Amino acid sequence: MRASSIIAPLALALAACGDEAPVAAADPAAVDETELEAPLPVMGPERVILGFGDSLMAGYGVEEQQGYPEGLERALRGRGINASVIDAGVSGDTTAAGRERIAFVLDNAAAEIDLAIIELGGNDMLRGIGPEQTRANLQAIIEEVQSRDIPVLLLGMRAPPNLGIEYTTEFDGIYPQLAEEYGTALLPFFMEPVYDQPHLMQDDRIHPTAEGLELMVAASVETVAAALPQDDN
Repeated sequence: MRASSIIAPLALALAACGDEAPVAAADPAAVDETELEAPLPVMGPERVILGFGDSLMAGYGVEEQQGYPEGLERALRGRGINASVIDAGVSGDTTAAGRERIAFVLDNAAAEIDLAIIELGGNDMLRGIGPEQTRANLQAIIEEVQSRDIPVLLLGMRAPPNLGIEYTTEFDGIYPQLAEEYGTALLPFFMEPVYDQPHLMQDDRIHPTAEGLELMVAASVETVAAALPQDDN
């Protein structure tokens, strides 16, 4: 696991004033109000988010700082949230493997976790594991997390049509059903921004590129922010 702590740099553009000679220092009153807004200042207590998943969470095939947890942390901090996102993704993990390690991950977290993002199931689908097993494993993971009073955000997956209507219907229904049953937050389809965009996928056609991960962060950051428990301080 690693917790990234990169703060996106502030990019403030200063407008030049006057039509004549260059000005050494810009007059603050002349700054164009239409310029891009700077990120909000990071405020409040640290909010620790656990990113628990497989290669999509681990950032397979991209540089470390291009992974989803790292990008999500930057995006949240750009919104003024003092976020620290723990990357607990393991490439190749099935839901069964996640079930086996979730207690260990929670027991050994370096800080109190405010939100657990659960992203698993894609490898079950690729291996042809029955949806009933996937559901049972995800159910056990959610129960373990919630037993520690940690709220959950479930990142949904969808099966491709070539697996057959019976399989896809059962698999795709796992995530909304569990979210309703356990009262978790839900992002219906984690790979929505990239699944039908070949140029945003790596050559294996399974894992998103760095650009694709950026779009996945952008598409999910508001859901993550809304899933964080309200700060009572």
